[in-house]
Amino acid sequence: MSTTVRVGVAGPARISSMDVLRGAVMVLMAIDHVRVYSGLPAGGPTAGIFFTRWVTHFCAPAFVFLAGTSAFMYARRHDHVARYLVTRGLWLVLLELTILRVAWTFNVEFSGYNMAGVIWVIGWCMVALALLVRLRLPASAGQVRLPLIALATFGVVVIAGHNVLDLIPGLGQRLAESSLSGLWKILYLGFSAGPISLGSDGPQLWVLYSLVPWVGVIAAGYAFGAVLMLEPHRRDRICFAIGLGSVAAFLVLRGLNLYGDPRPWQSGLDFLNATKYPPSLMFLLMTLGPTIALIPLVEGARGVFARWLTVFGRVPFFYYVLHIPLIHVLAMIVSQVRMGEVSGWLFANHPMAPPPPPEGYVWSLPLLYLVWAIAVVILYATCRWYGHFKARHTEWWWRYI
Repeated sequence: MSTTVRVGVAGPARISSMDVLRGAVMVLMAIDHVRVYSGLPAGGPTAGIFFTRWVTHFCAPAFVFLAGTSAFMYARRHDHVARYLVTRGLWLVLLELTILRVAWTFNVEFSGYNMAGVIWVIGWCMVALALLVRLRLPASAGQVRLPLIALATFGVVVIAGHNVLDLIPGLGQRLAESSLSGLWKILYLGFSAGPISLGSDGPQLWVLYSLVPWVGVIAAGYAFGAVLMLEPHRRDRICFAIGLGSVAAFLVLRGLNLYGDPRPWQSGLDFLNATKYPPSLMFLLMTLGPTIALIPLVEGARGVFARWLTVFGRVPFFYYVLHIPLIHVLAMIVSQVRMGEVSGWLFANHPMAPPPPPEGYVWSLPLLYLVWAIAVVILYATCRWYGHFKARHTEWWWRYI
């Protein structure tokens, strides 16, 4: 990992473990997005609701990390990777603030609400990654591209070090109240510091995913692509070392409450309850560690289940754009069947700013999982069709869908 990326180097077009893992986290992600329209809370008070939310914590870290790895694979086969990352990244940001915003809410009251979600943060992280892969360092014979080891170091330092800000008493409050509070919410504080108001009567932007920690994740994922290019035995050994080492680090930090999101814990639920917004070091160790350790186990996986997941993993953006309005429509059908009408609550500003669900609306957990299963079956059929369609159409613009 001490050499620069050599664009155009031959290599496998796809890594099967990436498709399987990406497909798995996409299926898990749908659970939480069904939960949004179920009226059930995000975690607690029962173990069932807690773990319904907790298993979906693996999704965003895996998405961002594997987005970086996919960018590395793209750079091996194409020139102008930085240009591609910038244009695709800005495209994702635009879609988050328009098409996906409408899909979440089924209303067009843009003047009151918008959300910077996971597609937003992946988009801006791609733009930041483009700058990093284009960065040149001075050398005796001119300037050289930033080596992968430097990119990996940057990613790890950001992931491990961003919680240092939490050690300064009152810093978050001062930043949230400063004249640059909107910028700080975008960069680090996130929605915990409240929405960004664009004027006294302007729209409010809820920053669900702030940028700084996730830029570290995508940079580390990009450098990790070099690990996947190693011969299988060495690759697997490194994946297990990174993954299990991250899990061990989480257990030590959480057990001793040393750093990176220390908080009192008394039960297993408290132990696993790490801060996601913004993602603490403990949260990223807890989620990325198992994800990386699973790579050797799912590489070359066979069987019906692996094939299902691969179908999703090969068209991740198409799946994401489709699954939100699909789940939203299914929730409307459930409301009509259970209540005799489509509840107006389903047209509120989901997922960040809806009012409490109306009396008698909240679903049971079994109903939540039934709707999720129906959604996954519909998505499988649609994504399978689209995967075949995309394979037959190789025009450049299909790379953006």
